Amino acid sequence: MTAKTVAQAFNAALGEAGGSIPTWLILSALEWDEWHTQHELAAALGIEGATLTRHLDALEKADLVVRVRDTTDRRAVRVEATDAGRELHHQLVKAAKAFDRRLRAGFSEDELEGLRALLHRLEENAGPRSRAAPRQAP
Repeated sequence: MTAKTVAQAFNAALGEAGGSIPTWLILSALEWDEWHTQHELAAALGIEGATLTRHLDALEKADLVVRVRDTTDRRAVRVEATDAGRELHHQLVKAAKAFDRRLRAGFSEDELEGLRALLHRLEENAGPRSRAAPRQAP
């Protein structure tokens, strides 16, 4: 429930800046990473191609991204942020930083470090069973 509450609050904070979590994730990947094709972007975000297509359709309609055929591989579609997309991303970064400060309010550095360690352990436990499963005694 905590994850859902935080995600909803983060989405609301991004909404106030003109975005959403999907917009944030896509524009961040385009700004901070070197995803060349729509297929690579979907894999990096961990979403299905059809889901990404729906989000990109909306972002393209809003003039935040453009899709162009790759000149070296006609099957591949490159995705790039527009100037408006980069500007929105800049606003979303500000909103994300403000939200992060809001979440951290009242925590000491020691508490935050402990929380990071616990969340990392949860992430490891939730990963593939080969990583999370305890070893059997011989």
